[in-house]
This record gives sequence, structure tokens and C-alpha cells, in this order.
Amino acid sequence: MIGRLNHVAIAVKDLAASTALYRDTLGARVSQPLPQPEHGVTVVFVELPNTKVELLEPMGADSPIAKFLERNPDGGIHHICYEVDDILAARDRLKAQGARVLGSGEPRIGAHGKPVLFLHPKDFCGTLVELEQA
Repeated sequence: MIGRLNHVAIAVKDLAASTALYRDTLGARVSQPLPQPEHGVTVVFVELPNTKVELLEPMGADSPIAKFLERNPDGGIHHICYEVDDILAARDRLKAQGARVLGSGEPRIGAHGKPVLFLHPKDFCGTLVELEQA
């Protein structure tokens, strides 16, 4: 059901400093910051030959990333994103197998302009999983 790894998301306190670290120290190609107010974050994508790393900075105290950074002050891996061919079929299959879909269960548009869903970390080895329509 899952396809290729789309990205690994890392929560950061300072997006500009984190972007500079990846760009200047590691020599990576990075995107411009992309505000995602509907998700409460600003993101930058570090583009790798085989996948991406998504740097997430909270947009205010109500952001889920702000809450994550309260528990993890140094930041860290927040979630992993896999592509699926049919997000609604994947959601329905996972729910039928007992997996919990976060939020309303309806896909929202993610940073790539495609529908996304999140799956409860307790159902996936302690890892928050994002599914993105391929």
C-alpha cells in the first residue's frame, strides 16, 4: 500500500538557522520558506536525490510543533511521510484494520498541494506517520 518515502520531518526552533545549517554546512539545496497557516507551521524542504527532509517551525504557541518543541526543546524528528496511490482507499483500509487517523479523518491539503492524512503514533511503532496522495 505505501509507496516511496516522501520526506522525514524535523521540528526546529529556528528555521533560518536550521536552513543555513543544511544549506551552508551540509551543502544541500533548500527551498524557500513556505508558510502553512492551516497546519500551524512554516516549512523548508531540503531536497535530496532520493527524498526530502522537511524542516518545521511553529507559527505561534498553538502550533502542534510548538507543543512538540516544549517536550523536545532541541527539536528532532517529528514524522515520516509515505506516498500512497489512493489516500481515501488507504485511509479506509487502515481504519478497517484498527489504525487511528488523526483529526476529522478527512484529508487536508499539505505543503506539496496534495491531500494528506496523519496516523496515530501509538499504532505505528511510536512514529507519527503522514500519508500523502502520490
